[in-house]
Amino acid sequence: MSIFNNTQIAFADRSDAQLRKAYWMFKAIEQPAITNIGISALNFTVKNNFPFVTGIVRNTLFEQFCGGETREESMKVVKQMFKRHVGSIFDYAIEGKAEEALFDQTCEEIKQNIKFAEGNPAIPFVVFKPTGFGRIEIYEEVGRGTVLTNSQKEEWERVVKRYEEVSQMAFDRNVVLMIDAEETWMQDATDELVNQMMARFNKEKPLIWNTIQMYRTGRMEYLAADLQRAKEEGYYLGYKFVRGAYMEKERERAAAMNYPDPIQPNKQASDDNYNAAIDFVLKNLDRVSAFFGTHNEKSTELVMNHMQAMGLTNDHPQIHFGQLYGMSDNITYFLGAEKYNVCKYLPYGPVKDVVPYLTRRAQENTSVAGQTGRELGLIDRELKRRQKK
Repeated sequence: MSIFNNTQIAFADRSDAQLRKAYWMFKAIEQPAITNIGISALNFTVKNNFPFVTGIVRNTLFEQFCGGETREESMKVVKQMFKRHVGSIFDYAIEGKAEEALFDQTCEEIKQNIKFAEGNPAIPFVVFKPTGFGRIEIYEEVGRGTVLTNSQKEEWERVVKRYEEVSQMAFDRNVVLMIDAEETWMQDATDELVNQMMARFNKEKPLIWNTIQMYRTGRMEYLAADLQRAKEEGYYLGYKFVRGAYMEKERERAAAMNYPDPIQPNKQASDDNYNAAIDFVLKNLDRVSAFFGTHNEKSTELVMNHMQAMGLTNDHPQIHFGQLYGMSDNITYFLGAEKYNVCKYLPYGPVKDVVPYLTRRAQENTSVAGQTGRELGLIDRELKRRQKK
């Protein structure tokens, strides 16, 4: 019996009506064919400004997976979760935009999030996606070591400047800033840039954190090299560990372009790699802090067991857990009840603009084995428990 099966704790803040709505939404997501047809129709109708569709999206996918359209609107969710010892990480969920003015706008949004998080224990991290600050193609060129044209150099300098500005602000305001990971072909440039920010701003404690995708090959070797460099140069490391979200895309590209598949051969290998990262962190707490972003109960329990064996307190300041808002509440709220450091990734943004994020969430739920079935089972159990009262 899993320790994460207490549905009364998991859904304490959800009404019967909210649970029933979530149940039917996950039931629809469970069917890949329905999901794919629905996503195509949704993208078409939103693109063509069908106003009634925006209302439907707001009351279904958006309500389940997002905090609100703005930071301020999302604060109702933030405050409610914090009563349960669950923090929030604002995630400006605008995807697929690639214009300089929008990169500047995203940078400004992250600065506002840093100001918002300063001194607020309910918002322990601020996060941004690398492609929110620059085109994926420029990261790819830089990562490959391509000789850049003058305009590309200027473009990359603007990307670097955005990283520098938000990192400096996070440092000045004592806010932890996490940079997400994306596709492997743009990740080398991101890693190099984040490492520069770490070396510069993490001299006293880890304020700039990178994200490591453990479904990738070679990540343990990467971590070992990172640690060696940090020791030599005298700075601290912070990491968010995830399994990863681009597996099909990565495999298809590797096959099409005839280079080695960068993804672990199977789920067990990914799980083993993730668990190896847990060991790496707990053996190096003198230098490393970690955020374990996972919906996997076994990995979560493994971290908890290691902490207990080492005599660490549940709320040890260097160890954090996190799940996405609207998913795996059975893990999040149990950890909160036990006073572990746990957060929800809380996406926000205008309904129309977050549709790409929402459709990706729906597709991931469809493709991750057992995830949707687990959500349905937990909701069903809680509704039956309430009926017996």
